Amino acid sequence: MAEALTSYQVDEAGVALLRLEREQSRNAINVQMLEEMLAHLAAAREDDAVRVLVISSNDQLGLSAGADVREQLDEQGRVRRMQLFADLYDELTAFPKPTVAACHGSVVGGGAEVAVACDLRVGGGNLRLKFPGAELGVPVGPARLVTLCGLSTAKYLLLTSRNVSADEALRMGLVHRVAPAARTEEAAIELASEVAALPPESAARIKRMLLDWDGVVERSAEEGRGQVEWQRRSGRSIGERRA
Repeated sequence: MAEALTSYQVDEAGVALLRLEREQSRNAINVQMLEEMLAHLAAAREDDAVRVLVISSNDQLGLSAGADVREQLDEQGRVRRMQLFADLYDELTAFPKPTVAACHGSVVGGGAEVAVACDLRVGGGNLRLKFPGAELGVPVGPARLVTLCGLSTAKYLLLTSRNVSADEALRMGLVHRVAPAARTEEAAIELASEVAALPPESAARIKRMLLDWDGVVERSAEEGRGQVEWQRRSGRSIGERRA
């Protein structure tokens, strides 16, 4: 049996911590990690003891560098991986309980999409946030990002594929708090604990209203279908560039 690439635990306050633990690869996300994350999300969804979910990593140098471009997959495997990414983004976007992302270090590509699919984000002082979809030719990003920072800023970030620092992310509304890199996860858990102290039914109801009025769940699903179709048609591996 393969060694787990993630961990999951729930504290007494009802804060579930889903931690990516592939430090040697800067938490690049492969098929196994996607499957584990989806399984943890399903467990957190069904567990009444869980009031808030935090996503973090064991590496303060990066929440995640994005998809594992070194993973060896055939064409069918690449399509399945893209479907798993789309499923993960959709599950996080529509997750019925509040979610918080600890955004330290590299938060790139798939890692950035995980972060913006969460409700709240704490940025580490070493944050390097990047949406490289246009640079790599992958049609992903608009569905969730435009909800957070508006159409104009989303265009700027997606069409330039530029790096965003913690201070810039705070000004743009992409993160809600900034903490020293080594304290990012701690600060995210503190924020989650504040939310967990509120009546869970009220938090869930308000989140559902916000999602329904914004329409982000439907946009995320539509974008996911486009991602998978792009992968099926192009046959390319994520990270493979063409002139």
